[in-house]
Amino acid sequence: MMADKKQDQQSLSTLLLYLFGFLLLWEWLRPVDELTNTGNIYIFLGFLALSLALSFMKVRILPASLAKIIYILYFIHHYYFEGSFFQFSWILLFLADVWENIGYCFQMNWDSLSFEFRSILFFVLLWLMSYLIHYWLIVRKQIFIFFFMTLVYITVLDTFTPYEADGAIVRTVVLGFGVMGMLTFYRLLENEVIKNKGTFLRKWILPLMVMIGASVALGFGAPKADPIWPDPVPYLTSYSEDSGGGSGQRVGYGTDDSNLGGPFVGDDTVVYQTEVDQRHYWRVETKDIYTGKGWDVSVADESIPFTQADTYPVRSFLTEGMEVKGATANISAIRNYPHIIYPLGLNTIAAKTSYSFEVDEGNEKVYSLDGDRTGSLKEYSVTYDIPRYSVTAMKATKSLEETELSQEFVSRYTQLPEMVPQRVRDLALEITSSKETWYDKAKAVERYFGMNGFAYDQKNVAIPGETDDYVDQFLFESKRGYCDNYSTSMVVLLRSVGVPSRWVKGYTEGEYTGPAESGKKTYEITNNNAHSWVEVYFPEVGWVPFEPTQGFSSNVQYNFDEVSGETDGVETPEQAETPEVERPEDQQEEGKASSQSSFSFEKMWNQVELSVEKHWKKMLVIVCIMILAGFIAYKLRLKWLPYLLVFVFKFRKKDEDFAEAYLTLLKQLDRYGLKRKDDQTLRDYADYIDYFFSTRDMGVLTSKYEKYVYKGKLEEGSWDQSRELWENLIKRTIA
Repeated sequence: MMADKKQDQQSLSTLLLYLFGFLLLWEWLRPVDELTNTGNIYIFLGFLALSLALSFMKVRILPASLAKIIYILYFIHHYYFEGSFFQFSWILLFLADVWENIGYCFQMNWDSLSFEFRSILFFVLLWLMSYLIHYWLIVRKQIFIFFFMTLVYITVLDTFTPYEADGAIVRTVVLGFGVMGMLTFYRLLENEVIKNKGTFLRKWILPLMVMIGASVALGFGAPKADPIWPDPVPYLTSYSEDSGGGSGQRVGYGTDDSNLGGPFVGDDTVVYQTEVDQRHYWRVETKDIYTGKGWDVSVADESIPFTQADTYPVRSFLTEGMEVKGATANISAIRNYPHIIYPLGLNTIAAKTSYSFEVDEGNEKVYSLDGDRTGSLKEYSVTYDIPRYSVTAMKATKSLEETELSQEFVSRYTQLPEMVPQRVRDLALEITSSKETWYDKAKAVERYFGMNGFAYDQKNVAIPGETDDYVDQFLFESKRGYCDNYSTSMVVLLRSVGVPSRWVKGYTEGEYTGPAESGKKTYEITNNNAHSWVEVYFPEVGWVPFEPTQGFSSNVQYNFDEVSGETDGVETPEQAETPEVERPEDQQEEGKASSQSSFSFEKMWNQVELSVEKHWKKMLVIVCIMILAGFIAYKLRLKWLPYLLVFVFKFRKKDEDFAEAYLTLLKQLDRYGLKRKDDQTLRDYADYIDYFFSTRDMGVLTSKYEKYVYKGKLEEGSWDQSRELWENLIKRTIA
């Protein structure tokens, strides 16, 4: 009974230490929630709680790691992927994203990291932090360094950011002193022989609580002098504005793009709220005339009226023969805009009012009409098709001569002013010189900005002078800018090599705010989400989005399946107008390996699916045999594991290996059933082992280990002298 009571007290004290550690880690996450765009911070708190709970319950490393990995994957899928978690097709996209982002890490291209990968890195960081808390609290029983780092972290944020850390500092001081007091108490128990530990605990804890309470009360109640220095945040902000930051334009959707460049001021004003099945960009309009300073739009196109009962009259891609998925979205407009935002592949627009619509055929901008005049539509829903673009069909186009595109179309979407410097055209040829198809050229230009020293920047952005070309200045001089710089430069480079392309503007998906009652996901779109990107035309497919801006992803889906042999006509436009897509039932290796990581994963995944479908019975038998063999090996580990340990340490020569060998011996004795009690010293445990095996070997090894622990080193040759004793004890544990 006394032993059970003592064990309960130790479990309770350990639980308190873990609880205090969790609360200290929470103080690190509170500013992240307030100062960054990180949402759903409770997910990360839950991961911390799970990690510390597994450590408290002493769950073995493999099942604990598996539980954490499942937790991470579940929430990564929940917030970034569609469908059921147990439909493992989403893993293909996940692996492709991870592979691509690992490449960005090696390139130190941090701006291009996706939100999914950043979330994974944050989970890994919290995993490490939870382990460190366990190590500092339970193993080392020292927490001062982490406590001091937490205080520095909070006070720096309080000084140089808008984060108010008054309450955080008080909480951290209380938690820190409480934890350090408890750890000091337990270190005394280990080092000193104390008979009445319960009485000693009360005598220790009571003064500690009084000291902490008095310190907090004194801090609140004592008079405080005025600060010597003013708050640096307003000073730095005002200095930034006076030095030019205040002269920038305010971010958001605008109609005038004739003069691009210069910094802009962020604006988090909400303009739309949406409910969607999956995230995507929202289009407003396209522009086709590059002026050297910005963009303009052709004026010869007519507006096409249509009603809520009509299908959207402009098609951006070919739907016949293309794999598409139907979807719906609900939009609530907060600002009074006369235009409609819509996803690529729009089919219909529906509203509760009697509004009608018209679209400019040239720039594809849709206006809502209240009678004969434009009006602001507050709520509406759209139906649309989500395409999977056939890479094989896009690769079918190699030059303008192979197409039947009209001269008017080609001139319009390959237009460039004469003033574009020659070095821009030369750069375009250099980037695409080894590429044959339009698709490969477009991907080469898209990737170019992530590997050549370009940086995403909203403040230090150049404004072209009277004789400067906007794209030339960005490509060869500043290499700093935001979406307009990247997207415009990609269009100009593609047009320089004869690939029809256009500039598109609208909004990104916005910030995720949670699930809707309808089961969809809700997003909040602000002026900060205004964005521009690129669309490239492929005769086999239509207009396809590309995203050159670092740190952004348009969520475009590609189909890497080969085109059916019935078309066999990817060489001619007539046959390519209605391509038929072959499912991955008989994968064949392509003539040229794609440089895209997602393509490699696609082929690998298709081959795995095909193999599973054909050989699932054999694979099931093999898996069952492997599980059975693993179970038998685990049950019989006392028969073979000692031989393995002897073999492994047979090649260890250094004296420092003795410590690891001794700890390995302790674990093996524990597996054998000779468990060491919680209050049993190493010397007492060694006497017990020697008594059990009728030897003196364990006492000799323990004596040397204690000398190593206290002196930090061993006499030369200690391991060679001890090896035989160690092996004898290991072999005695063979069942």
